[in-house]
Amino acid sequence: MSISQTPRAYSGAPTTAPRLWLALAFFVIFVVWGTTYLAIRYAVETIPPLVTAAIRHSTAGAILMGIAWWRGFRPRWDHWMAGAVVGALFFLIGHGSLHWAEQYVSSGLAALLIASEPLWILVIGSALGRQRITWQSGVGLLLGLAGVAILTVPALTSLTAATWAMVAVLASSASWALGVCLSPRLSLPEDAMGRTAVPALCGGAMLLVAAGVSGEFSAMDWSAVSLKSFLGLAYLISFGSVIAFTAYTWLLQRVSPTLVATHSFVNPVVAVLVGWWWASEPLSLRVLLSTVVILGAIALVQQGDRHPELLVDEGEPS
Repeated sequence: MSISQTPRAYSGAPTTAPRLWLALAFFVIFVVWGTTYLAIRYAVETIPPLVTAAIRHSTAGAILMGIAWWRGFRPRWDHWMAGAVVGALFFLIGHGSLHWAEQYVSSGLAALLIASEPLWILVIGSALGRQRITWQSGVGLLLGLAGVAILTVPALTSLTAATWAMVAVLASSASWALGVCLSPRLSLPEDAMGRTAVPALCGGAMLLVAAGVSGEFSAMDWSAVSLKSFLGLAYLISFGSVIAFTAYTWLLQRVSPTLVATHSFVNPVVAVLVGWWWASEPLSLRVLLSTVVILGAIALVQQGDRHPELLVDEGEPS
């Protein structure tokens, strides 16, 4: 998942970066973040969800902090305090609930529900007085609600594990959106790598505690972990967190943040197609229709939003 509060270092000047590197970086944030939803599903098949998220973010956070430290970054006490708030919203609640939910819903469906995040950002930002709901964003909000309804209403007729999983994914999206809206007011590091490393370490520590308190660690049978789950977790740490975030940060320094934010359009489509092709997840007419509706809603919300500080990233990376 990318971090929406990353410093907006792009100055508006034309980039001098080689086209090949730009293409590779966009490929990473478009495709890799789209495939992480399936990697989560594979990981939680034999590794408990909180344990998966805890290992993922504590390990990735340590790697990123090591890189930032080597570059001269030194976190202060106020950085850790702000990181604890963001880490709780992004990783403990946001990713903890998402990893749990993917035990019961398909990766493609989870990605589509997560794509509702720009709608949550619009509502929360408006409530905090940081955004104004225009007619375009208002129509986008209603359209997004319709897209979510297409996915969830059939499941609400009976309270099953899948129903609660959908609620958990929406809670994940809302929690991430709240973190996006609050983070500019917090004393997070200016250093781009440190700005993600600190919340990731804080969130990873919280997830480790949650996994211990919930009994997941004590009930964990490490010998029963499948190769698929191990590879899924390794992919999430290396590609989903470390490599993808590095590409994301690099792009923000060279191209328009709004252009970088287009990954929120592509990730759900990649997740749905990869889940269908690689894991035989159902690609029903309902899923296809909701995909079109939700992506249309994101487009309208972005078009109607004239507040760049909330447009750096409008899609929760998984």
